[in-house]
Amino acid sequence: MWRCSVRSVVWQAKVFSTVQSVNTVKSRSWSSVSGKTWTRPSGFDTGLKTFNSLSKQKESLILTREGVATWYSCGPTVYDHAHLGHACSYVRFDILQRILSKVFGITVIHAMVITDIDDKIIKRSWEENVSPTIISRKYEDEFKRDMLSLKVIPPAVYLRVTENVHHIVAFIERIIQNGHAYATKEGDVYFDIQSIGNRYGKFGGAVDSQGEPGSTNKRDLRDFALWKPSKPQEPYWDSPWGRGRPGWHIECSTIASSVFGSQLDIHSGGIDLAFPHHENEVAQSEAYHQCGQWANYFLHSGHLHLKGSAEKMSKSLKNYVTIKDFLQSYSANEFRMFCLLTKYRSAIDYSDSSMLEARNSLGTISTFIHDAQSYMKGQLQCSSVQEAFLWERLAETKSSVVKALAEDFDTPRAISALMNLVYHGNCQLQPVSKADGAARSPAVFAAMLSYIRDVLDVFGIDLLQSQILLLPCCLLQESDVLSHGGNLDGVVEQLTRFRSEVRAFALTRQAGPTTGSPNKPGLYPERIPLLKACDSLRNELAPLGVLIKDRGTTSTWEITQGKQDQRGQRVQEKEQDTSS
Repeated sequence: MWRCSVRSVVWQAKVFSTVQSVNTVKSRSWSSVSGKTWTRPSGFDTGLKTFNSLSKQKESLILTREGVATWYSCGPTVYDHAHLGHACSYVRFDILQRILSKVFGITVIHAMVITDIDDKIIKRSWEENVSPTIISRKYEDEFKRDMLSLKVIPPAVYLRVTENVHHIVAFIERIIQNGHAYATKEGDVYFDIQSIGNRYGKFGGAVDSQGEPGSTNKRDLRDFALWKPSKPQEPYWDSPWGRGRPGWHIECSTIASSVFGSQLDIHSGGIDLAFPHHENEVAQSEAYHQCGQWANYFLHSGHLHLKGSAEKMSKSLKNYVTIKDFLQSYSANEFRMFCLLTKYRSAIDYSDSSMLEARNSLGTISTFIHDAQSYMKGQLQCSSVQEAFLWERLAETKSSVVKALAEDFDTPRAISALMNLVYHGNCQLQPVSKADGAARSPAVFAAMLSYIRDVLDVFGIDLLQSQILLLPCCLLQESDVLSHGGNLDGVVEQLTRFRSEVRAFALTRQAGPTTGSPNKPGLYPERIPLLKACDSLRNELAPLGVLIKDRGTTSTWEITQGKQDQRGQRVQEKEQDTSS
């Protein structure tokens, strides 16, 4: 589906770029490079542009290895339920990784850390009178289940902090040896900000920073902890500086370096992590590797806000909705569409109205798919279709979608192009009560449906899932989806066929005019109850997720979102007058 369009984009990039392939980005000496200046990496130009927080503008995405992107992301601190703020960031970056992989043919090697030792975890363990390990494993498992329920592709590897403390200790020792950290008599180890000169402050925020709380023996208020001594009853590990545990920032630098070494293509996280967390990560990593530029691109996602609130959704503010609770009302497909309708680095407002917009967008696409299938089956009679026009619109959409995604992963523009294609398709599917004998054009609709499904698959949306919504989610395994969907299709198909036969019988008109209607034959009075029964069945199935549409004497059907979806109710009311 994508090969020709992507090849064109990449070819253009190679024509206008003099970038040559190399195995690694050549580092300049530690002291000769201005710390706040982003250096365009050497390597392979993907043909994409992305906003880089390091340069604060869009840059060409250049990878160290051809066709491979190394990607590190900050994972959760597992002390409580994950909420929609977390989900929004992880789903957005999952979409970006899918685009790189499925549209542009880039293999994404993704590693994520699980912070399973932290002050909040320790506090929670005291409150519940259990070990920190029990708390962290419980919420780590829940987080992974939540991600799977949102169809987030797992990283190549999850790494826990507690299983990498020995690497962290060695990482800190090297930074000390390189002259960029120091130990205090209390057993703390701090990063020495002054030792790196003007290299600190890549993301802003450093000028007004008052630093993190800690020992009064810090050389600079901005110095941050690499290692801190454990308090009584806290977990600890032995180190050259005494018993203690890692600071917050050092875990990511160590674990990312243990997987990817001294060169990382992409680092991602929420915008709130840019400073101080990512700032400190960069300082530590470049001090350890003595390199000019450790990570080439930092991608930051915007905050999720409850509509009407200027504050981000967070546990500390107690203004959050858990992922589990959210999925009681909405589907993973709807949440993904919700995320797609705004740029990944923009703030996004969460509300019932914004979720309804996402649901309606999916509903419009789903309805078009079912109508087009009905047309292809000969169940939907339409006037003559402008086939050439639709082929042109399809080609135009393919080009527009690739261009949008290559421009900083502009998913709103891509979705707009897709919805425009659906609009043009719908304009051609105007039902008529009687076929006029015009030539039919099923092939172009088959091509449109294939493309729409491919695009939605790129974004992690599977409309086939809607076929099993009538079954309790807790009873379904992923491997059962297709078999359950197929069984449900067969039941609804047979039911609709039987109803159509009854309805056609009830709609049969008498041979001559009836009283009050001198020119038009009327229905048989004794058959009217059958027609009303057909209408009642249609109306009662709609809230359950089975939407039957009456097209003259024939009927089509589709499976829709049954939960909290009023679309079926509106359609049945609209068609009530035309059915009887």
